[in-house]
Amino acid sequence: MKIGIVCYPTFGGSGVVATELGKALADRGHEIHFISYKQPVRLELLSSKIHFHEVHVPDYPLFHYQPYELALSSKLVDMVQLHQIEVLHVHYAIPHAYAGYMAKQMLAEKGINIPMITTLHGTDITLVGRHPNYKPAVTFSINHSDIVTAVSADLKRSTLEQFEIHKEIEVVPNFIDITNYEKTSKECKRSMIAQDHERVISHISNFRKVKHVPHVVKVFHQIQKEIPSKLVLVGEGPERESVERLVDDLGITDKVLFLGNSSQVDRVLCFSDLFLLPSKSESFGLAALEAMANKVAVVSSNTGGIPEVNIHGETGYLADVGDIDAMAKYSIEILKDIETLRGFKNRAYEKAADFDILKILPQYEELYKRALSL
Repeated sequence: MKIGIVCYPTFGGSGVVATELGKALADRGHEIHFISYKQPVRLELLSSKIHFHEVHVPDYPLFHYQPYELALSSKLVDMVQLHQIEVLHVHYAIPHAYAGYMAKQMLAEKGINIPMITTLHGTDITLVGRHPNYKPAVTFSINHSDIVTAVSADLKRSTLEQFEIHKEIEVVPNFIDITNYEKTSKECKRSMIAQDHERVISHISNFRKVKHVPHVVKVFHQIQKEIPSKLVLVGEGPERESVERLVDDLGITDKVLFLGNSSQVDRVLCFSDLFLLPSKSESFGLAALEAMANKVAVVSSNTGGIPEVNIHGETGYLADVGDIDAMAKYSIEILKDIETLRGFKNRAYEKAADFDILKILPQYEELYKRALSL
């Protein structure tokens, strides 16, 4: 099949999932065309089966805000005709499904029928979609997609509750390539981060308020009082400066490492014993899944789709959003002795294997085949 994938090219979960999906599809012989305003960060190498088409938005003084949706729709029309793309897979309702629908209509006038699959990732529903200015467009885009998927059962439920949707929404979860983490573990040199008697706790995010990074620091502050440990924070964002101040105020500067937007995320996770994810909202919890694939136990909030990934009492523990004391208690319970820790780590890895790309990829291939038959 010739598949067009529209996604954000950033470090965010949706862009990562879309890129990894395209690469895996190419490995299975499909021809993949990525269409975005920048080459996706995980798309290091192009090949005979992977192509990237950049969307250029002309800078016209007439527009106060440059019309990306218009440029994307036009680019989709051109690329579908030029490369005989058979199906579009757009990640995010706004702006991608909206632009995809307009491209479908323009192509229909040329006698070309191209089906469109829309995958909902979370922010397009929980944040952007709920805004009164965007809700009608989000609703329209979902209802006029040929097939709609959501990355968790919780996101499906939220979408149906918040919007007047008459399309069936199918749950196809996010995924990881478990073999990538097997390679990383062989190169793991834990001594670079901590001494043998210390535990390593990590957190990876975009440091937005919704991630509750200060809660990570406060939980760690309680942990390190009882268990010798180090905290590794990966990411950049608006909350980083305030988090650094909090670390200073608590007097734990020597126990906290800020690594910024590191390209060595997997290596950081292979050093780790425990991953903290106290987010206010997570549609799936891809960061937790990546940690689990590295045999890292997880203590997280019980919001959104996280409980579908992190199983309470098995792969880690769940706590109410904002319950710092409970998260600290659970963390200490996991870390208190090596046998307990080893058990959580192994069960985390076993659960992560349920989300291996080889189990999820056939679900998408079946959706593409079904879309082509509509």
